[in-house]
Amino acid sequence: MSYVGKSITRIDAEAKVKGEALYPGDFNLPNQAYMKILFANRPHAIVKRIDTARAKALPGVLAIFTAKDVPVNEYGLIMPDQPVLCGPGSSKPYADRVRFIGDQVALVIAENEEIAAQARDLIEVEYEDLPVLTDVHQAMESTENLLHPDRGSNVFCHYRIRKGDTEAAFSQADVIVEGEYHTPVQEHAYLQPEAGIGYIDEEGRVTIVVAGQWTHEDRKQIAHALNLPEEQVRVIYPAIGGAFGGREDMSIQIVLALATWRLSQQGINRPVKIIWSREESIIGHHKRHPYHIYARWGATKEGKVIAAEVKLIADGGAYAYTSTKVLGNATLMCTGPYEIPNVKVDSYAVYTNSIPNGAFRGFGGPQGAFAAEMQMNKLAERLGMDPVELRLRNVLREGSLLSVGTPLPKGVSIAQVVENCAKRAGWKQTSNGWEFDREKHPSLKLQKSNLRRGIGFACSFKNVGFSFGAPEQCQATIELRGKGEIEEAVLYHAGAEVGQGVHTVLIQMAAEALGVPIEKVRLIASDTATSGDSGSVSASRMTFMAGNAIRGAAKLALERWRNEERPAVGHYQYRPPRTTPYDPETGKSEPNFAYGYVAEAVELEVDIETGQIRLLNVICADDVGQAVNPQLVQGQIEGAVVQAAGYAILENFVQQNGEVLTRGLSTYLIPTVLDIPDRVESLILEYPDPIGPFGARGMGEMPYLPLVPAVASALHDATGVWFNEFPLTPERVLFGLTKSEE
Repeated sequence: MSYVGKSITRIDAEAKVKGEALYPGDFNLPNQAYMKILFANRPHAIVKRIDTARAKALPGVLAIFTAKDVPVNEYGLIMPDQPVLCGPGSSKPYADRVRFIGDQVALVIAENEEIAAQARDLIEVEYEDLPVLTDVHQAMESTENLLHPDRGSNVFCHYRIRKGDTEAAFSQADVIVEGEYHTPVQEHAYLQPEAGIGYIDEEGRVTIVVAGQWTHEDRKQIAHALNLPEEQVRVIYPAIGGAFGGREDMSIQIVLALATWRLSQQGINRPVKIIWSREESIIGHHKRHPYHIYARWGATKEGKVIAAEVKLIADGGAYAYTSTKVLGNATLMCTGPYEIPNVKVDSYAVYTNSIPNGAFRGFGGPQGAFAAEMQMNKLAERLGMDPVELRLRNVLREGSLLSVGTPLPKGVSIAQVVENCAKRAGWKQTSNGWEFDREKHPSLKLQKSNLRRGIGFACSFKNVGFSFGAPEQCQATIELRGKGEIEEAVLYHAGAEVGQGVHTVLIQMAAEALGVPIEKVRLIASDTATSGDSGSVSASRMTFMAGNAIRGAAKLALERWRNEERPAVGHYQYRPPRTTPYDPETGKSEPNFAYGYVAEAVELEVDIETGQIRLLNVICADDVGQAVNPQLVQGQIEGAVVQAAGYAILENFVQQNGEVLTRGLSTYLIPTVLDIPDRVESLILEYPDPIGPFGARGMGEMPYLPLVPAVASALHDATGVWFNEFPLTPERVLFGLTKSEE
């Protein structure tokens, strides 16, 4: 029986529905202690003195740790530019300063949560405030106010793309469109705030049970900060209540391990537990990058885009996190899935005293896609050409050269994806090209004087897997047990189940590769003590990477089974084709080994008297190569569309002079059931990826990418007004409409 392509029930569904699945905050161990963190709660200052005497004297306090207790006081996924704890006493230069309100200053471990919180509030900290820098343009220009004085500049990354001759091309363009775009901060707002428990396991390993996206990277960063061999650290992920990139960087992992380890050194061998409040979560973990994007595109009257110049400035916040990699994606995607012969791009990541910004579903793609698709829709308007027709005259095809001067990997399907989405949304291919006839769509006609309806279109593409030369691999181990026939197949894999259903898909692919009933496959997952490194659950990579690793492990295990090894064990490390970094002068590179392709059409209704937008219908066409579990694919599409809808019209994260004004879900509004689109149609397309497992491509991020520009295009169709920034809250829409009338 074939299991790939079947919508089998999620293996964790029953436990989660019944409330039996344990999340990190649900774990309790005998004689556990509790930890609280003292956050800086100021955006920029030098920590002159920390007095813990009153806090330590409080009955029930077990220990207080500060910067001096961290062996190697640094961490960072891309570069180690952040102290574990900020304050005097560590050897890392400038670790005595805080750079955003969520910097961590001290840890309190006590008999219970109440005592820990009371003691935390008794710690006295003397600060010397420093100038606060939150504007990226000022930060770029400043030479005196440096967040990291040892770096010499607040600009910590700059990429360049130089393809062809843009100046000459602009002189030949019949139409030139310029735009300045601003994308906002977004909070991940996962249901489960940061939580976990730490203990010393039976083999003496510092063990933490937490929620994350890459067990082995968490282990590596913990071991580095504690100056321990990686084998002395163990990381376990249980059920995880959402991630979306927000758990890629450290939050509680290192400090929880530090507290557990230091306590044991003091002869106090007790588990340590911590659960963040929603407010602590909001100020304590990174956000989606806000971008300033300046674009100038030129096209001929025949509808060929011949030149694009783009400047991107990303607010990295206080530390680098994954900004350099996010910027890499935005740099590639800011010219869209189009073959443009002449391209000039300059992109920058800049330190400010805002909350650090990092990974979030789409990873730079949504910001780049917003600018690219807005430019395409504006060009279509200026040329008097249908926006779908214009796209199909320019989209990348087999052999097309990217902006970085190299062709895409085989399996390019963006043209087919655009066509399928357009057909489903009501476009027709005529002798004059693709056209949309509003007269044949009564849903767009409305008689009420205050309501207008419109339709918009956008498309995009994005990498599957790590990019630009980042080391990429995934490991899987399969153990076959039994005598005459296979009685059980045990799959060991470290991939994180963050709600997307990957553990179910892993079992499906293992059963398919082994040719055994799925009931015989058992998964042992997300524990560094039992599995090899899977890489991160990010970059839409896990199905692609794990599937190839599982197929390799299955082949080896079956060979050994046939050779009568009992048990028969196959371990396989999959490595995809290599990628290369941007050339520092030209940007030329082979950026990715695989891509996903997506197109969306959006119908909306806007009240021109209040500015309120209602999303009526979203059609999302997504090439997934092979839907391993179609129902899970549909869930990913619908979830991405809802999350992107919040980004587009609702979520307004407010920071002012380094302070966060939206510290709870009462002021930072995410979509409820009353805010989501009336209808989401998932158009699942399957054009196999030549190197994907069973033909599958990654797709978790793709449906997110074009939603905002499709909404903005539909709003323009309804009102005649372009909106170059969002969220499209009623206030912003009403102001824009009023300003346009004036």
